[in-house]
Amino acid sequence: MVEDKKSRVMVNAREPDISPAQVRAARAWLGWNQDYLAKRAGVSKTTLNRFEQGKSVPYSETSEILRKTLEAAGIRFQFRKMVAVGIERVPDAEIGLL
Repeated sequence: MVEDKKSRVMVNAREPDISPAQVRAARAWLGWNQDYLAKRAGVSKTTLNRFEQGKSVPYSETSEILRKTLEAAGIRFQFRKMVAVGIERVPDAEIGLL
């Protein structure tokens, strides 16, 4: 928890966790296989595979790396009240591809 100096209210500064389903959907949308995402993110394929199958929860640093890698490719993760609910594609112009 972090204190918001302006409103003097405690807020949760932690971003919500991405879900295995979101990562699988993002990979599918991008046309990436597990090997490609693992290499691009710098994580082991085993770690990615176990996470996507729901067999393990990655360290927060690993989850953040996966999230940032997919966001850099144009994926936006959607959450409601800190719960993963989906993904969407960011238009190419917003991620600097045009």
